[in-house]
Amino acid sequence: MTGNDPLSNALSGIDNAESVGKLSHEVAPASNEIGSVLEVFYDRGYIDGFEFVDDGKAGRFEVELKGAINECGPVKPRYSAGADEFEKWEKRFLPARDFGALVVTTSSGIMSHYEAREQGIGGQVIAYVY
Repeated sequence: MTGNDPLSNALSGIDNAESVGKLSHEVAPASNEIGSVLEVFYDRGYIDGFEFVDDGKAGRFEVELKGAINECGPVKPRYSAGADEFEKWEKRFLPARDFGALVVTTSSGIMSHYEAREQGIGGQVIAYVY
C-alpha cells in the first residue's frame, strides 16, 4: 500500500519483510513518530534494534528484525482511548489478552498501551503489533 501515510508504509514494509523471513528492513522516510513506534516495538521485544541513517534527505531507519512479529499495522482512523478503555481496542486489534501491544500517542509521548495504562493516561491508538 503506498500513499502519503509514512507510518502505514513503514509498518506494512516491516510486516512484509517479517513474513518473508528477512532479518533487516529499511524504513524511509524516517520520522519522529516512526522512530517512537520502533522504540515501542524494541522495548516490547518485537525487533532487535534500529538505527537512524542520515541520507541527506528525511533519513531512514535500518530495522533489525528477529522474526517475532506475526502482524503489525497502523490503526486508522486513529481512535481516542481513555486509560480505562484500552481493553476494547485490545479485543479489536490483538488476538488475545496480554498478547501483543497497542501503540498509543499520549501527551507524554508515544508508548505501549501497557505503559499508558500504568501511568493512567489515555491517548490515540495509532498502531498494533503481535
